[in-house]
Amino acid sequence: MERTLQPITTGTSVLGVKFDEGVIIAADTLGSYGSLARFRQCQRLMKVNDNIILGAGGDYADYQFLTSVIERKVIDEECLGDGFNLKPKSLYSWLTRVLYNRRSRFDPLWSTYVVGGIQDDDVFLGYVDKLGTAFEAPTIATGYGAYIAQPLLRDHWEKNKGRQTVEEARNLILSCLRILFYRDARSLDKYQIAIVTKDEATIEGPMILDTNWEIADIIRGYE
Repeated sequence: MERTLQPITTGTSVLGVKFDEGVIIAADTLGSYGSLARFRQCQRLMKVNDNIILGAGGDYADYQFLTSVIERKVIDEECLGDGFNLKPKSLYSWLTRVLYNRRSRFDPLWSTYVVGGIQDDDVFLGYVDKLGTAFEAPTIATGYGAYIAQPLLRDHWEKNKGRQTVEEARNLILSCLRILFYRDARSLDKYQIAIVTKDEATIEGPMILDTNWEIADIIRGYE
């Protein structure tokens, strides 16, 4: 039996933050083939149902595989017709078991997932990586964003004492995406944003970041 020894086509950072009435998750649409910016239409956000959104970084093929499994789970639950739908904490817990199981068999799914949603009027945001390591937090950033964007997200969250509107959260996410585009060689200026509230879950985009490279001409010290 052959196993995947390393990711092939990969996506970079996924950003997530809570706001007063829900969760916002964002990611760009670049699929990198090693260091080659090969695929520019890789959409890495998924609307699971009206209460859950999902974002993924890492190996894109593994993300496609797992989304097909999740879609079957959602269809199976709808076919039961018992009035119950998949909840964000349930999906989060299921992902930890699946990823930890694959890791324990030395055949991991080389992806990292961010789960956001509304459950019992509570806002949920969770992180699961390829080892099955999982945690909940008000702000989450994966990949290179964990080094560049996460400090910015946490600083804004703490300064506002955990209170912000959807527009404030969107502007914060866009600012972080813009910085990642400037700093991360595996990122792209085309992005998607997913927003979930108690009323609905939506995915916007792909859209193009408003960027400015005029300062590049005066940067010195990298020759």
